[in-house]
Amino acid sequence: QDASQRYFCGIAGKWFACFSCETEAEPLPPTGEVVGVDVGLHTFATLSNGKPPIPNPRFYRRDEADLKRVQQRKDAAKNAQNWPENAKQKGILAKIHERIANRRSDFAHKESRKLVNTYQVIVFEDLAPMELGRSRGMRKSILDVAWTQFIQMTVAKAEEAGRRVILVNPRNTTKMCATCGEIVPKALRVRVHACPHCGLVMDRDENAALNILQRGLQTLRQ
Repeated sequence: QDASQRYFCGIAGKWFACFSCETEAEPLPPTGEVVGVDVGLHTFATLSNGKPPIPNPRFYRRDEADLKRVQQRKDAAKNAQNWPENAKQKGILAKIHERIANRRSDFAHKESRKLVNTYQVIVFEDLAPMELGRSRGMRKSILDVAWTQFIQMTVAKAEEAGRRVILVNPRNTTKMCATCGEIVPKALRVRVHACPHCGLVMDRDENAALNILQRGLQTLRQ
Protein backbone atom coordinates (compact mmCIF):
# COMPACT_ATOMS: atom_id res chain seq x y z
CA GLN A 1 0.00 0.00 0.00
CA ASP A 2 0.93 3.69 -0.29
CA ALA A 3 3.60 4.56 2.26
CA SER A 4 1.63 7.69 3.09
CA GLN A 5 -0.80 5.45 4.98
CA ARG A 6 1.71 4.77 7.72
CA TYR A 7 1.19 6.43 11.09
CA PHE A 8 2.79 6.56 14.50
CA CYS A 9 1.29 5.76 17.88
CA GLY A 10 2.52 6.13 21.44
CA ILE A 11 1.79 3.48 24.09
CA ALA A 12 3.10 3.60 27.67
CA GLY A 13 5.97 5.90 26.74
CA LYS A 14 6.96 3.91 23.65
CA TRP A 15 6.51 4.87 20.01
CA PHE A 16 5.64 2.51 17.18
CA ALA A 17 5.47 2.93 13.42
CA CYS A 18 2.27 1.30 12.15
CA PHE A 19 1.37 0.56 8.54
CA SER A 20 -0.85 -1.79 6.56
CA CYS A 21 0.00 -3.99 3.61
CA GLU A 22 -1.69 -6.65 1.50
CA THR A 23 -0.33 -10.20 1.48
CA GLU A 24 -1.38 -13.39 -0.27
CA ALA A 25 -3.10 -16.01 1.87
CA GLU A 26 -1.10 -19.23 2.24
CA PRO A 27 -3.44 -22.21 2.83
CA LEU A 28 -2.03 -25.05 4.90
CA PRO A 29 -2.25 -28.69 3.78
CA PRO A 30 -5.62 -30.23 4.82
CA THR A 31 -5.57 -32.37 7.95
CA GLY A 32 -9.19 -33.55 8.03
CA GLU A 33 -9.21 -33.25 11.83
CA VAL A 34 -12.04 -31.60 13.76
CA VAL A 35 -11.71 -30.52 17.40
CA GLY A 36 -14.03 -29.04 20.00
CA VAL A 37 -12.44 -26.53 22.37
CA ASP A 38 -13.89 -25.67 25.78
CA VAL A 39 -12.36 -22.50 27.20
CA GLY A 40 -12.50 -21.95 30.94
CA LEU A 41 -11.01 -20.47 34.07
CA HIS A 42 -9.72 -23.66 35.72
CA THR A 43 -7.77 -24.49 32.56
CA PHE A 44 -7.49 -22.10 29.62
CA ALA A 45 -8.72 -24.61 27.05
CA THR A 46 -9.66 -28.29 26.99
CA LEU A 47 -9.71 -30.28 23.74
CA SER A 48 -12.31 -32.88 22.80
CA ASN A 49 -9.70 -35.41 21.65
CA GLY A 50 -8.20 -35.97 25.10
CA LYS A 51 -4.92 -34.19 24.42
CA PRO A 52 -3.41 -32.27 27.38
CA PRO A 53 -5.36 -29.10 28.20
CA ILE A 54 -3.83 -25.65 27.79
CA PRO A 55 -3.09 -24.26 31.29
CA ASN A 56 -4.49 -20.89 32.33
CA PRO A 57 -1.47 -18.51 32.57
CA ARG A 58 -3.35 -15.94 34.74
CA PHE A 59 -1.16 -13.04 33.65
CA TYR A 60 -3.15 -10.36 35.50
CA ARG A 61 -3.30 -12.38 38.70
CA ARG A 62 0.47 -12.85 38.62
CA ASP A 63 1.05 -9.08 38.55
CA GLU A 64 -1.94 -8.09 40.70
CA ALA A 65 0.17 -7.50 43.83
CA ASP A 66 2.53 -5.19 41.91
CA LEU A 67 -0.43 -3.28 40.47
CA LYS A 68 -1.98 -2.83 43.90
CA ARG A 69 1.30 -1.62 45.43
CA VAL A 70 1.96 0.92 42.67
CA GLN A 71 -1.66 2.11 42.75
CA GLN A 72 -1.33 2.75 46.50
CA ARG A 73 1.84 4.78 45.91
CA LYS A 74 0.10 6.76 43.18
CA ASP A 75 -2.91 7.47 45.43
CA ALA A 76 -0.63 8.56 48.28
CA ALA A 77 1.25 10.93 45.98
CA LYS A 78 -2.02 12.36 44.68
CA ASN A 79 -3.36 12.93 48.19
CA ALA A 80 -0.11 14.69 49.11
CA GLN A 81 -0.34 16.71 45.88
CA ASN A 82 3.08 15.39 44.92
CA TRP A 83 2.39 15.62 41.20
CA PRO A 84 5.83 14.52 39.92
CA GLU A 85 5.64 11.34 42.01
CA ASN A 86 2.02 10.81 40.97
CA ALA A 87 3.05 11.03 37.31
CA LYS A 88 5.94 8.64 37.91
CA GLN A 89 3.71 5.99 39.51
CA LYS A 90 1.13 6.47 36.76
CA GLY A 91 3.82 5.66 34.20
CA ILE A 92 4.85 2.55 36.15
CA LEU A 93 1.22 1.41 36.22
CA ALA A 94 0.95 1.85 32.46
CA LYS A 95 4.09 -0.24 31.91
CA ILE A 96 2.77 -3.08 34.09
CA HIS A 97 -0.53 -3.10 32.20
CA GLU A 98 1.38 -3.07 28.91
CA ARG A 99 3.46 -6.03 30.07
CA ILE A 100 0.33 -7.98 30.97
CA ALA A 101 -1.30 -7.17 27.62
CA ASN A 102 1.83 -8.17 25.69
CA ARG A 103 2.04 -11.50 27.51
CA ARG A 104 -1.63 -12.22 26.85
CA SER A 105 -1.26 -11.37 23.17
CA ASP A 106 1.87 -13.49 22.75
CA PHE A 107 0.20 -16.44 24.49
CA ALA A 108 -2.95 -16.13 22.37
CA HIS A 109 -0.92 -15.88 19.14
CA LYS A 110 1.12 -19.00 19.94
CA GLU A 111 -1.78 -21.17 21.12
CA SER A 112 -4.08 -20.14 18.25
CA ARG A 113 -1.29 -20.92 15.79
CA LYS A 114 -0.94 -24.44 17.24
CA LEU A 115 -4.67 -25.08 16.78
CA VAL A 116 -4.75 -23.79 13.21
CA ASN A 117 -1.65 -25.75 12.23
CA THR A 118 -3.15 -28.98 13.57
CA TYR A 119 -6.90 -28.94 12.89
CA GLN A 120 -9.00 -28.43 9.78
CA VAL A 121 -12.11 -27.40 11.73
CA ILE A 122 -12.04 -25.81 15.19
CA VAL A 123 -15.25 -25.50 17.20
CA PHE A 124 -15.74 -23.01 20.04
CA GLU A 125 -18.73 -21.87 22.04
CA ASP A 126 -20.20 -18.51 21.06
CA LEU A 127 -19.04 -16.65 24.16
CA ALA A 128 -21.03 -13.41 23.72
CA PRO A 129 -24.10 -14.60 25.67
CA MET A 130 -21.94 -16.40 28.25
CA GLU A 131 -20.00 -13.33 29.36
CA LEU A 132 -23.17 -11.41 30.22
CA GLY A 133 -24.55 -11.70 33.73
CA ARG A 134 -21.34 -12.97 35.30
CA SER A 135 -20.48 -11.89 38.83
CA ARG A 136 -18.03 -9.01 39.19
CA GLY A 137 -15.24 -11.27 40.43
CA MET A 138 -15.78 -13.76 37.61
CA ARG A 139 -15.82 -10.99 34.99
CA LYS A 140 -12.39 -9.94 36.28
CA SER A 141 -11.08 -13.47 35.77
CA ILE A 142 -12.67 -13.62 32.31
CA LEU A 143 -10.95 -10.38 31.32
CA ASP A 144 -7.67 -11.86 32.56
CA VAL A 145 -8.03 -15.06 30.54
CA ALA A 146 -9.05 -13.11 27.37
CA TRP A 147 -10.99 -15.86 25.61
CA THR A 148 -12.35 -13.48 22.99
CA GLN A 149 -8.87 -12.36 21.93
CA PHE A 150 -7.78 -15.99 21.60
CA ILE A 151 -10.80 -16.94 19.49
CA GLN A 152 -10.49 -13.87 17.27
CA MET A 153 -6.84 -14.69 16.60
CA THR A 154 -7.78 -18.28 15.81
CA VAL A 155 -10.45 -17.07 13.35
CA ALA A 156 -7.99 -14.72 11.61
CA LYS A 157 -5.31 -17.40 11.27
CA ALA A 158 -7.87 -19.97 10.12
CA GLU A 159 -9.07 -17.71 7.30
CA GLU A 160 -5.51 -17.29 6.03
CA ALA A 161 -4.78 -21.01 6.31
CA GLY A 162 -7.94 -22.31 4.65
CA ARG A 163 -9.29 -23.67 7.93
CA ARG A 164 -12.75 -23.20 9.44
CA VAL A 165 -13.85 -21.98 12.86
CA ILE A 166 -17.40 -22.74 14.01
CA LEU A 167 -19.11 -21.00 16.94
CA VAL A 168 -21.90 -23.01 18.56
CA ASN A 169 -24.64 -22.35 21.09
CA PRO A 170 -23.09 -22.65 24.59
CA ARG A 171 -26.34 -23.67 26.30
CA ASN A 172 -25.85 -26.66 28.63
CA THR A 173 -22.53 -27.77 27.13
CA THR A 174 -21.24 -28.37 30.68
CA LYS A 175 -24.44 -29.89 32.10
CA MET A 176 -25.34 -32.16 29.18
CA CYS A 177 -23.87 -35.66 29.21
CA ALA A 178 -21.79 -36.16 26.07
CA THR A 179 -22.81 -39.83 25.91
CA CYS A 180 -26.55 -39.95 26.63
CA GLY A 181 -27.58 -36.29 26.31
CA GLU A 182 -29.22 -36.08 29.74
CA ILE A 183 -28.82 -32.87 31.75
CA VAL A 184 -26.65 -33.35 34.85
CA PRO A 185 -26.59 -30.16 36.98
CA LYS A 186 -23.34 -29.43 38.80
CA ALA A 187 -21.87 -26.55 40.78
CA LEU A 188 -18.85 -24.69 39.39
CA ARG A 189 -16.61 -26.20 42.07
CA VAL A 190 -17.47 -29.75 40.92
CA ARG A 191 -14.73 -30.74 38.48
CA VAL A 192 -16.04 -34.20 37.51
CA HIS A 193 -19.01 -35.03 35.29
CA ALA A 194 -20.68 -38.13 36.75
CA CYS A 195 -23.83 -39.08 34.85
CA PRO A 196 -26.37 -41.03 36.95
CA HIS A 197 -28.22 -42.04 33.77
CA CYS A 198 -25.52 -43.78 31.70
CA GLY A 199 -22.61 -43.98 34.15
CA LEU A 200 -20.19 -41.76 32.22
CA VAL A 201 -17.51 -40.30 34.52
CA MET A 202 -14.99 -37.81 33.14
CA ASP A 203 -13.54 -34.34 33.65
CA ARG A 204 -16.31 -31.73 33.32
CA ASP A 205 -14.33 -29.69 30.79
CA GLU A 206 -13.65 -32.75 28.62
CA ASN A 207 -17.38 -33.52 28.66
CA ALA A 208 -18.11 -29.93 27.59
CA ALA A 209 -15.51 -30.11 24.81
CA LEU A 210 -17.17 -33.27 23.46
CA ASN A 211 -20.56 -31.54 23.44
CA ILE A 212 -19.03 -28.57 21.63
CA LEU A 213 -17.51 -30.95 19.07
CA GLN A 214 -20.85 -32.69 18.50
CA ARG A 215 -22.61 -29.37 17.88
CA GLY A 216 -19.88 -28.39 15.45
CA LEU A 217 -20.30 -31.67 13.57
CA GLN A 218 -24.05 -31.03 13.36
CA THR A 219 -23.29 -27.66 11.76
CA LEU A 220 -20.97 -29.32 9.23
CA ARG A 221 -23.69 -31.79 8.26
CA GLN A 222 -26.25 -29.06 7.60
